[in-house]
Parts: sequence; structure tokens; C-alpha cells
Amino acid sequence: MKLRELMTDDVKVCRPDDSVMDAAKAMQSVNVGIIPVCEGDKLTGVITDRDIVLNVVALGKDVNTTRVRDCMTSSVVTGTPDMDAHEAADLMADHQIRRLPVVEGGRLVGIVSIGDLATVSIHEDEAGYALSEISEPSQPQAH
Repeated sequence: MKLRELMTDDVKVCRPDDSVMDAAKAMQSVNVGIIPVCEGDKLTGVITDRDIVLNVVALGKDVNTTRVRDCMTSSVVTGTPDMDAHEAADLMADHQIRRLPVVEGGRLVGIVSIGDLATVSIHEDEAGYALSEISEPSQPQAH
């Protein structure tokens, strides 16, 4: 199955010049922990709840004046609409990510999650494997 058949194509996004508070409110409105960051329809990064906590809150920065561009993740692993779900699961496991923005011609066209992969019965093993790899600490000795 291809990602275009599994992905959510109505994706809430924010802009690099939005405030971190705006990004957090966008996350809250759709009950997610990641929002793609776009200039127009071009993906320029993602901002996660973890980015906000570690790069803004923990450093005592103001969430109302700090801009998304100042704390977002710029190097984003992406998939394509024609990518096979097996390949996407492997990519997500390799990079320890739970959500994969889907890009076509530089434009954000959707996002797919581990949960999306798990809804397809033939991919339960791949989704389970990807989730187990994502859930593994990158430095097990540190825990």
C-alpha cells in the first residue's frame, strides 16, 4: 500500500514566523505533538512539543515572543505519496520518528503516523517493529 492511501492530507501547519505559543495552540487544537512548518506549501521544518519544552520552556524563553524558526527542527525526514508503507515503516524505525511528513515536488501533501501504518493489517508487524525501534532509548545505558 502507498502512503497516499494512508496519509492524512488535511494537515495543520504553522509558519516559521509564528510564535511558539501559536504552534502549541495548533498542536492542542488537533491533539498532536508535531506540526509541520511551511513557507507557503513548502516544508521547511517541524516543531514538536519536545522542541518547545527543551528549546524554549527549559531555557526560560517567552513562548509569546519566541518564533517557531528559533526552535524548530529543520532537517526533516520525509516520505513521498508513492512510497510503500513497508519502506515508510523502515524509514521511521531507522530515524526513530513516529510521524513522517509526505512531500511531493517540495510541497507538503500529507503526514503519516505509526498509527496509520498499524491500521492496515498487512503492516501490523512493520508498524510494531517501527514503534519498538522508536521506543528504544538511543542511549540505553543512560536510563
